[in-house]
Amino acid sequence: MKKNAFLILAIVAAFGFGFGFKTLTLKNDCQQIKLGRVTGIGGIFFKCKDPKAVRDWYKKNLGLDTDKYGTNFMWWQGADSTKKGSTQWSPFSEKTKYFEPSTKEFMINYRVDNLDALVEALKKDSVKITDKIEIFNYGKFIHILDNEGNKIELWEPNDLEYDKFVGGRTK
Repeated sequence: MKKNAFLILAIVAAFGFGFGFKTLTLKNDCQQIKLGRVTGIGGIFFKCKDPKAVRDWYKKNLGLDTDKYGTNFMWWQGADSTKKGSTQWSPFSEKTKYFEPSTKEFMINYRVDNLDALVEALKKDSVKITDKIEIFNYGKFIHILDNEGNKIELWEPNDLEYDKFVGGRTK
């Protein structure tokens, strides 16, 4: 009888330990998500001499369905295949000031969750933030510089509204 009671107690203790460990692990995962993180590439932007000619070239030769902003590639999110995502491809004039203070010919836009929390974490890490969060109906944006001076655009998207905004879409 004592062996059975001890065995039952050991099983209950092991279950309780496992449940507690899982709860702590899930809690840490949830905290990680609340901090904000990159969830994908939201856009690739690059400088060129004649953005319209570049858009037309890609349309003719590679089949991109372009509009005045470039094109948009739609995809479904891996973590939740019911949610859409998209990546914008945009040629900019070589004279654009939009990439400043970076001197690079490109800028990458990263999709993020919880931009506000991410910005607070970046500030604590002394990351150079070049502007303030801007809010549009299709999402929130802010720009930062990486450790080599590349300008990065962070975007917390509102995919439902963004989908209404997009003209060119390459499938």
